[in-house]
Amino acid sequence: MIFIFESGFLVIGHRGNPSKYPEETIQSDNSAFADGADYVELDLHVSKDNVLVVSHDRDLSRVVGSSVIVSQNNFSYLNTLKQANGESIISLDQLFDYYKDKPNTKFLLETKKTKHNSPKNMEELLAASIKKYHMQDRVMIHSFSAPSLKTMSQLLPDVPRIFIVGSLQRINFEVLSYVNGINISSDLVTQNPKLISQLHALHQKVFVWAEMNESPKLWNWLINNDVDGVVTNFPARGYKYKLAKTGTKKYVVNKDGIYFGRVPTTISENPYLKVTTSKELNFLDPVHVSSAVIASGQTFYQIGDKEFVPADLVSLDLQPEWILPYWNLSIINPTQNPIFTYNKPDKQSGKKNQLMPRKHYKILGVSGGVKDLWLLTDDGWVKSSKVLYYGLFNKNTFAYKNYRKLDPAFRQTNVALFPYLPVEKVPNKSFWSTYSDVNAVIFNQR
Repeated sequence: MIFIFESGFLVIGHRGNPSKYPEETIQSDNSAFADGADYVELDLHVSKDNVLVVSHDRDLSRVVGSSVIVSQNNFSYLNTLKQANGESIISLDQLFDYYKDKPNTKFLLETKKTKHNSPKNMEELLAASIKKYHMQDRVMIHSFSAPSLKTMSQLLPDVPRIFIVGSLQRINFEVLSYVNGINISSDLVTQNPKLISQLHALHQKVFVWAEMNESPKLWNWLINNDVDGVVTNFPARGYKYKLAKTGTKKYVVNKDGIYFGRVPTTISENPYLKVTTSKELNFLDPVHVSSAVIASGQTFYQIGDKEFVPADLVSLDLQPEWILPYWNLSIINPTQNPIFTYNKPDKQSGKKNQLMPRKHYKILGVSGGVKDLWLLTDDGWVKSSKVLYYGLFNKNTFAYKNYRKLDPAFRQTNVALFPYLPVEKVPNKSFWSTYSDVNAVIFNQR
């Protein structure tokens, strides 16, 4: 049984779009949504008069230029402080009021708590604001504080809760009982390659965050590992990778295979944007295929960590000895009419060209199995059963000897019996000479 999974992930703008505009401002949030973010991640503190304030830092000096502690001031004062773009420090209610009629805008909200789980009333304030603006379906909550998430599970059980961790030691079964996902650093994931699949097996979503160093190499690694969301400082970049992956399908293969292409194929880091490596597969190279990805109508096999190749020329069913007798032969169209070729080793892939009568074609690759073999030519893929293999006439050749060694069950039987083409007039051949040749082939005397 093959299980096929839709691929794709959420793009979450970290503090809005901080590489373009001041973090956690409406301008920055709007920019993140415009660049393709599904969610914007924002942080919450509580003011002296119990108002939820949107800010990453408890001390606002980094964003407003003066040292102001959120918890030591009433919101009426905090709201007068200006950021670099002229916007004021805002409350969560003000944020929700601005976006309440923009249903495609969603938020990942972090409860910023002390080691002693203060402020104690943050979760009640948060639940009240979410209910007031009917945002239950448009928010997720994440936090480094497990107690905060446990409280939210009681106040708003239908709102997703994500535990932020920088160490695997913080993940335990008690926490997993009241959270829906884990938010982990990219470093932690790359150091523990099986972590994502292990968390998925525990029915946890996996979100990944990185510092301001999101290289293409990191993105290639992330999207190859089935994360559910990426918290990114560059939402436009995340959206580009999401578009490349969205709509693809992935399924487990876990089989050995062999590359049957005459020309080496380059190994890619991912099958979505086709970022290539310096590695290649050569004719008869063995591989282990862990999974297959269908992207933009093409199937790719994963043959290693960040290693993908097109699947067409990798066979999971053929052995080299079944193909080598024909590898250096040409093939011919045995009819007097053109034979259609296809874009891929599948008739559903669409017709590409034609093989003309009396013309020799070189085999560039093979695909499929012994009973369902496809051959690649310069003009496209053709079903093996539609052509004749031409050149098995000399019993002293390597091809002939290997053909005779094959178990009849693994032989291709559509082999040209004579050197002349089927549609040509036989030169200087008597009836009895032809009869003798045919019998010699039938009784394996050739």
